[in-house]
Amino acid sequence: MRNDITHDPGEGLSPTLERNIQALVERRRGEQRAASGQEKLADAITAFTGSMTFVYLHLALFGFWIIANLHWVPGIPVWDESFVVLAMIASVEAIFLSTFVLISQNRMTAAADKRADLDLQISLLAEHELTKVARLLTQIAERLDVKPDSKRELEEAARDIAPERVLDKLEETRKG
Repeated sequence: MRNDITHDPGEGLSPTLERNIQALVERRRGEQRAASGQEKLADAITAFTGSMTFVYLHLALFGFWIIANLHWVPGIPVWDESFVVLAMIASVEAIFLSTFVLISQNRMTAAADKRADLDLQISLLAEHELTKVARLLTQIAERLDVKPDSKRELEEAARDIAPERVLDKLEETRKG
C-alpha cells in the first residue's frame, strides 16, 4: 500500500514533497506580488547592476569618456579634462546603487528571517513529537519486557527540551 511518504522510484518525488515544493513556490510568488512598486524597482535595478551587461555598459561608457578626454579620439572635443565630472557621476551612481542593493538586501533578509523562524518551529515540533515517540517506545519496551541497549540514552530522548534554555545556554557560551 502506498502513502504520501513512500513512492515508486520511477515516479520521482513523493506527493508530499511535491506539495511542499509547490507551497514554497507559491509563497515566494505571493511575496513577490505583495512587494511594493518601489521594492520591485529596487530589485530590478539591483538585478541589472549585478549583471555582466551592466559591467560591459560601464566599460564602454567610462572607457569612451576617458579616451575621449585624453585627446585620443580625433574630432571629439574634450569636455572633462580633469575627470571631475566623471568622478562626480560615478560617486552619485555608487550612492544610488548601494541604496538599491540595501533595499533588496533588507527584503531578502526579512524573507530569510521568516524561513528561519519556520525552520525553528518545525524543528521544535519535530523534537516534541520525537520525545512523545521515545516515551511511547519506552512504555512498549517495558510492557514487552525488552531491555534497550542504552536505557540512559532512551530516557534522555524521552525528556522534553526547553527551547528557551537552549537559547540561554548558547548565549552563555558566546559570551564566555
